[in-house]
Amino acid sequence: MFCKASLITVALALMASATPVVKDSGFSVDLPKRATLTKADGTFDHEAAILHNIKTHNKYQKNLRNLLNNTGSLPGEFELKDFRTIPDALLKRATFSEPLTDELNDLEWAGTISIGTPGQSFLIDFDTGSSDLWVPSSSCTSSTCSGKDKYTASASSTSVRRSGTFSIQYGDGSTVSGPIYTDTVSVASLSVTGQYFSPVTTLSSSFANDPIDGIFGLAYPAISNLGQNPPFNTAINQGKVTAGVFGFKLASTGSNLYLGGTDTTKYSGSVEYHSIDTSTGFWQATGGKAIVGSTTAVSGFETIIDSGTTIMYGPPSAVQTFYSKIAGSQVYDSTQGYYSYPCNTPPTVGFSWGGKTWTISSANFNLGSVGGGQCVGALAGQDIGLGSNVWLLGDSFMKNVYTAFSFDTNAVGFATLV
Repeated sequence: MFCKASLITVALALMASATPVVKDSGFSVDLPKRATLTKADGTFDHEAAILHNIKTHNKYQKNLRNLLNNTGSLPGEFELKDFRTIPDALLKRATFSEPLTDELNDLEWAGTISIGTPGQSFLIDFDTGSSDLWVPSSSCTSSTCSGKDKYTASASSTSVRRSGTFSIQYGDGSTVSGPIYTDTVSVASLSVTGQYFSPVTTLSSSFANDPIDGIFGLAYPAISNLGQNPPFNTAINQGKVTAGVFGFKLASTGSNLYLGGTDTTKYSGSVEYHSIDTSTGFWQATGGKAIVGSTTAVSGFETIIDSGTTIMYGPPSAVQTFYSKIAGSQVYDSTQGYYSYPCNTPPTVGFSWGGKTWTISSANFNLGSVGGGQCVGALAGQDIGLGSNVWLLGDSFMKNVYTAFSFDTNAVGFATLV
């Protein structure tokens, strides 16, 4: 749901010369945000957390199927698993959103783009954990599409129908699916031509009460369901940006996505970059360490950095080891992999990739209280098919740092927020 009290700015650095990108050359659009896994009274929203686990599991299972289809193999311990379904008792909550009057926290980071000539506007979610662009089609007549902005191919002079179909399965058994088109896509004044996307004709009921119209993927082409370049990669190939880099600041106020470089007004010092595993299609940094206090709890793992995931996940055994280093921690939900810790003595936790330790604030680690003086931590143990050595770090981590993603050097980096 939307947080009316704060806006996210997307700054787009366009190619003007061979000189480094500076903030004044950018273009911005305001992006509101919406709610997460903590209720308005500060308690843990257990039902929403279960739904988020299912959504994340199915997202990465679809990504792995796309990776296999596009490359012919799965790297490392990646494994195809069955899609998870939403329990009947939770179907009423399957929208993954809170009432729009609840102005709390962060679940999605959304902004306006336009598609076509003339442009048709859509509110989309910027997602570093997927690689496709899709929006509703004017041919979608289901109740889920009511109230959504819809793409009308016949109204765009640059619209071209392509062969093939697009499809994503969701935990409630419904799908997002439709034909494939190319058209002009613009975010602020950054425009690319011939961009592959899907105007979907069926829209999962998971999006019924979700304010977004669609998804704008920012990961590698290898996990694209369309088998094509995502929009930012198209911008790189068409010479529309000076650098194949984008940066995120996700926070309660002053949040920002900068395409074509990094916004140096959002962080201090330099960006600490780390190489990624380019075989996976994800922004998957290597050599990670999870730290509790001054103790390295787990080390030597890889980390996918995903703006489209609310919390953090790790292999169940590794997460158990992590929480064993936190005094007073205990299992809260063994099936879903959630743990609690004493609210009045929050742990100091962080991650390192061989340089600085990037600490997660107590507020960002706390998903809410559950009684008995215990609060639930924003790291859950789940087997989502990524193997025993890959963790998934979403917004609960990203809100503590400035995060840069570089296609130019195949690296992800972190800097200190200002």
